Amino acid sequence: MAVRAITFDFWCTLFRDAEKDERQQLRVEAVHEATGAPHGTIHAALDAVWQEFSRHHLEEQRTLRPEDAVHLAAQELGVTLGPAARRRLADVFATAIVRHSPVPIDGALEAVRRAAETVPIALISDTGVSPGRSLKRLMDRHGFTPHFTALIFSDEVGVSKPQPRMFEAAAEALQVSPGDLFHIGDLEPTDIAGAHAVGAKAALFTGENGTYRESTAADYVFAHWDDFVERLSGMV
Repeated sequence: MAVRAITFDFWCTLFRDAEKDERQQLRVEAVHEATGAPHGTIHAALDAVWQEFSRHHLEEQRTLRPEDAVHLAAQELGVTLGPAARRRLADVFATAIVRHSPVPIDGALEAVRRAAETVPIALISDTGVSPGRSLKRLMDRHGFTPHFTALIFSDEVGVSKPQPRMFEAAAEALQVSPGDLFHIGDLEPTDIAGAHAVGAKAALFTGENGTYRESTAADYVFAHWDDFVERLSGMV
């Protein structure tokens, strides 16, 4: 089928991570203030929480929320938190990424702008402890949001890639069929496999994550966003 819309992944596609340790420390300090637990113990507890987030994502293909992170951390630490403390920690967990932020990958904004001049575009992003509303603030900050017709986040949809619902939600927002999409992302099991499962075309972006470069089933591979811009007219 013809490509009638383009969708982009967020992590390692439009944005590269930065200040990860600073985000972790901000959360550790907030938990320490709320519970009095030693910093080292909190670090270990949060590591266990992130592992559980990853398990849910990989095995159950759904996204936990900041509130879940707080609940799991309290369990790991063996403490009971009141409602106000839980809300305060959930807010810190959710917004730490706004204070200590990832940064746009070189050429990503121009690629998004050029794509949006050609066809409607959407974001299809899995989230973690940083929810979609926080990622949207980063996109607002760096000028991405005005180009997008829709922003699809797994914590808002209820499942994560490669579940078809993520791609179907984007297609519905763009008023096309799922098979009309052209999705670009860095992960073979979620981005490429998920797009192909709904009949869409897919491109692997390797500029930040080259893990799947030699084994991908993607229709295209882009190492730099300049590659995408140069080939855009021939793909759409």
